[in-house]
Amino acid sequence: MQPAPADARGLPAVTTPRVRQEWRARIAAEYTSAAITQHLTLWLIQAGAPPDLIEAGLAIVADELVHSQMSHAVYVAAGGTEPPAIEREQLGLARQSEQLELDILRICVRVFCLGETVAVPLFSHLREGCTEEIARDALDRILRDEVRHRDFGWDLLDWLLSTPLADQVPDLVMRALPGMFAELDYTYGRDNVVVANDEGSMTVEDRAWGLAPPRDYAEILGRTIEKDYRPRFAARSITLPATLPATLPARS
Repeated sequence: MQPAPADARGLPAVTTPRVRQEWRARIAAEYTSAAITQHLTLWLIQAGAPPDLIEAGLAIVADELVHSQMSHAVYVAAGGTEPPAIEREQLGLARQSEQLELDILRICVRVFCLGETVAVPLFSHLREGCTEEIARDALDRILRDEVRHRDFGWDLLDWLLSTPLADQVPDLVMRALPGMFAELDYTYGRDNVVVANDEGSMTVEDRAWGLAPPRDYAEILGRTIEKDYRPRFAARSITLPATLPATLPARS
């Protein structure tokens, strides 16, 4: 693919502020994910988790750093010049329980079983309409890695179900899930103002750079609840509520 022609300011003619804003946000999101996973992996070492889980966690840290670097390359190619908006207070995890395994369980479910599971169809959808080579290369790598990141979460949950905490895990997860799904709804679902007010329109040029209408995120989240979350949790004796915040209409 030939480079896009530049406008008078030297920016590729096909890019928009929306493209640059999205990829700038991805730089920070991937970098933050690396830091969170690094901290979680430290907890796994402290908890005496199996070496394969520890090694998988460290591999994810390396993946996320590559994702951040590739996102930065896309951002620059799209004409971005501002530094990424990384919030240092988000680059780590805080203990909330006296028992370390309870904190591991909380992050495992929220970040990996939920977050990384929905990330797979989300990035697949973004990749489908992406034709700009540098953006597509980034999404190819991210999507390939996200599958392993998703699987890490469920493998970690399975390990927790083999520890002395096992009998408590289903009830603990079921009590935490409504709040976690509310977070997902606020991020991707129709409780997000941007999503709720989106009409689904997007230019072909923006799609070519790996973007999708916010409304698509809510639809993908809804499908993921039924296709992935319910059966995966059910296989581990964890029942999701019949109605979740992410499936409800936008709140007034």
